[in-house]
Amino acid sequence: MVNLNDVLADMQSLIELESPSADLTACSQVVELTNEMLFSRLGKKGRVITVSSRDHLWWGSENPKVLLLGHIDTVWPIGTLKEIPFAINGDVLTGPGCVDMKSGVVQAIHAIAQINHPDIALLLTTDEEIGSETSRKLIEDAARSAIAVLVLECAQHEALKTARKGTSNYEIVAHGLASHAGLEPEKGINAGLAISEIALSVSKIGNTELGTTVTPTVIRAGTTTNTVPALAQLSIDVRAWSIDEQKRVDSEIRAISSTLPGIKIEVLGSINRPPLESRMSMGLFELAQEVAKDLGLPQLENAQVGGASDGNFTAALGIPTIDGLGAVGTGSHAKSEWVSVSAIVPRINLLAGMITRLLKAN
Repeated sequence: MVNLNDVLADMQSLIELESPSADLTACSQVVELTNEMLFSRLGKKGRVITVSSRDHLWWGSENPKVLLLGHIDTVWPIGTLKEIPFAINGDVLTGPGCVDMKSGVVQAIHAIAQINHPDIALLLTTDEEIGSETSRKLIEDAARSAIAVLVLECAQHEALKTARKGTSNYEIVAHGLASHAGLEPEKGINAGLAISEIALSVSKIGNTELGTTVTPTVIRAGTTTNTVPALAQLSIDVRAWSIDEQKRVDSEIRAISSTLPGIKIEVLGSINRPPLESRMSMGLFELAQEVAKDLGLPQLENAQVGGASDGNFTAALGIPTIDGLGAVGTGSHAKSEWVSVSAIVPRINLLAGMITRLLKAN
C-alpha cells in the first residue's frame, strides 16, 4: 500500500533542495539527498556516477529489463524557493521543479518499493534541462539491456506522451570589424546587421505542414552604443517530428551566409535529441491502458508533444519507450507549475502495475 503522507514528505524534501542544472554543487547535493531517500524507501543506495565533474545516480540492476528514467535538475535558480515555496492547497501541490520533475521521481521510488524484483533500474541525471551532454552515453548504456524504458516526466495534462519532437540547437556567430560609430562607421563591418539578416533567413527554414519549427531565440551583439559591433551571436531552437527533417534543417543552417561584404560566419551546435516516434511507444501505451482498466482508473489518453526528453535517446536505440508516467499537473518551466495530489497514488499504482506486467512477460 502506498502511504501518501510518506510520498508528500519525500516530495517536499526533494523540491525544497534547489538544484539548477548549471550549479554542480547543488546537483551533487540533490543526488546525495535522493540517494538517502532510496536507502530509506528501498533499503539500499544507488551508485553515484561522475562525468565531467557532474554527478548522476544509478540505482538497481546493472543490466535492467525495465529502466525507469528521470532527472533531478531543474530550470530554477537558487532562491526561487523563497518566491515559490513548497505548499499544498487542496489538490494543488506547488514548488519549483514539482511537476518537472521531482514529483515523478518520488512517485517512481514508491512504485519500485511495491515490487521486489532484481531486474529494475532507476537512472536519475542532473543535466537533462541543458541537453544531457554528460549523461547521454550513461542513458544509452543503461537502456541497452532493457525491454522497456519508462520515462518519469510529467503527463500532458493526464495523457501519457507517446511521441516527442526531436531537438537541435545551434549558435551562429557573425565576425565583423569594429569601428567608431560616429567618426568612421564606414570602416566597420557590422556583425549586428549580419546576424539580424540571418535571423530572418533561418526563421523561414521551418515547415509548418510537417510541424518543423526553426526559432531564433537569443541575439547578442555589440559592446558599446558608439561602436560598430564586431561580433554577434544568434541562438536557434529547432524541433521536428522526423530525423530526416532534422538533417534537412541541419544542412540548411550550415549553408547560411551573409550578404554583407567581409562578414565571416561560424556555425556551432548540432542535432541534440532524435525524435521519440509513436511506433516506439504504442505497445507500452496499450499496456498502460490495460493496467489502468484493471486498477479501475479512468481511461488513459495519449499525446504528441513538441518538447523532448531523455526518452528520445532510448527510443532512437530501438528500445520501446513511453513518457509522461510521472506527475499529473501542468506548468513545466513556469512559475505556475503544480501537481495534482489526488493523482499521485493512482499514478504510482499505474507505474508499479506496468513494471510488474513487463517483468512477468519476460
